[in-house]
Amino acid sequence: MFVFWAVVGVLTAAAAGLILFRAAGAAARAEAADPAPVLYKRQLSEIDELAERGLMGEAERKAAHAEAGRRLLAAADAPQQAWSADPKARRAVLLAVTAAPALALGLYLALGSPGFGDQPFAARLAKWRGSDLSALAAPEIAAVLREATAARPNEAEGFRLLGLAEGASQNPFAAVRALRRAAQLAPERADIWQLLGEAEVFEAQGKVDADAQAAFTRLLALDPKNATARYFLASAKADAGRSAEAAADLKSLLADLPADDAERRGAVEQALAKAEGKAAPITGDPQQLAMIQGMVARLATRLESNPDDPDGWVRLVRAYAVLGDTAKRDAAYASARARYAERAQVTQQLDEAARTEPMR
Repeated sequence: MFVFWAVVGVLTAAAAGLILFRAAGAAARAEAADPAPVLYKRQLSEIDELAERGLMGEAERKAAHAEAGRRLLAAADAPQQAWSADPKARRAVLLAVTAAPALALGLYLALGSPGFGDQPFAARLAKWRGSDLSALAAPEIAAVLREATAARPNEAEGFRLLGLAEGASQNPFAAVRALRRAAQLAPERADIWQLLGEAEVFEAQGKVDADAQAAFTRLLALDPKNATARYFLASAKADAGRSAEAAADLKSLLADLPADDAERRGAVEQALAKAEGKAAPITGDPQQLAMIQGMVARLATRLESNPDDPDGWVRLVRAYAVLGDTAKRDAAYASARARYAERAQVTQQLDEAARTEPMR
């Protein structure tokens, strides 16, 4: 580590010396600060050259010549000051450049961990491979599975697990890529197509784009009654302006869902109301309220295992406020406020979320 800082100091001093050397050379020449006279003299010769080549008429040449000559005379009469560098300023720059790495080294020795050994990725990966997967964070599991799938590139299950781990690591692009490979290896597995479609919707920030529609269409061919595929394909129709078709599909799906499946029935009823241009009541539907509470509970559970998600904390605080659960709202607010105390924008969003009025 000290060798590194010594090299940094030498390179910094060398760069500073080169800059000051060139600055001293420029100061020694003490050229005029105003380049206008040279510019206008060149312009006069260019005007004559254009006229000789027949690209400018005689009247235009005379007018341009007169204007350039007028500007040349004005520039020649203007007071000129030769540029020079102050030697004191050069010494100050050299002192600052020399002091910067020394100060950085002092701060590192005081606040850093110079005695802490290197942790190369290969060593960490080997340690994760030998650990219990349940004790690893999602990015660590994803790293282990990336190596495993590279060693066994024709096993669909490995890529399915990798897609789940990448999704839990908030890496939707990598999740979609892994799940596409899994679907390619096992095209008859409906569960992989469902995960792929959901991952593509997440990657598209909630939009059921063409890739997601293709995945759900394939899923529906394998499992004609699949509720997830029917819901998202109906949502795609609604987004495309085919509201009547979307409403018909959602009504058919609602009829097939079990009466005790409050979460999915609530989501379908809300989508149906939107497709029909109606307002979806929240408080008047106990099933929909149960669905919302389930979603909030899952969000809270996810934040317990992966707390570094400021947007998630804002949503959680707002959700508790809307539900009127002041105790959980205050607890989540206090925890998130302490975690992001140094990030003013996040704390402002948390303050606004905590002030959200409960639903009536």
